[in-house]
Amino acid sequence: MDYQYPIDYTWSTDETIKVIQFFQAIEDAYEKGIGRDELMNRYRSFKEVVPSKAEEKKLCGEFEQMSGYSPYRTVTKAKEQSAADRIKMKDK
Repeated sequence: MDYQYPIDYTWSTDETIKVIQFFQAIEDAYEKGIGRDELMNRYRSFKEVVPSKAEEKKLCGEFEQMSGYSPYRTVTKAKEQSAADRIKMKDK
């Protein structure tokens, strides 16, 4: 990993951890796969910190630009899958 996570320094430590855990789940989806429920739980925690669609789009866009991993495509795929599925994204 040669990039930093997009972080708002006004967030509390707990909020920052939730955001980082979400982005790590996106990385896992691309690198090794992640359970759909785990990914969606991390996304829900992320949304507690970032409820605004505009801010979500901004942060996810920054993350995708730095990492090549798309949070939008990953969460969309997870929403289309059943609860028992494992999410494995194919390409950067």
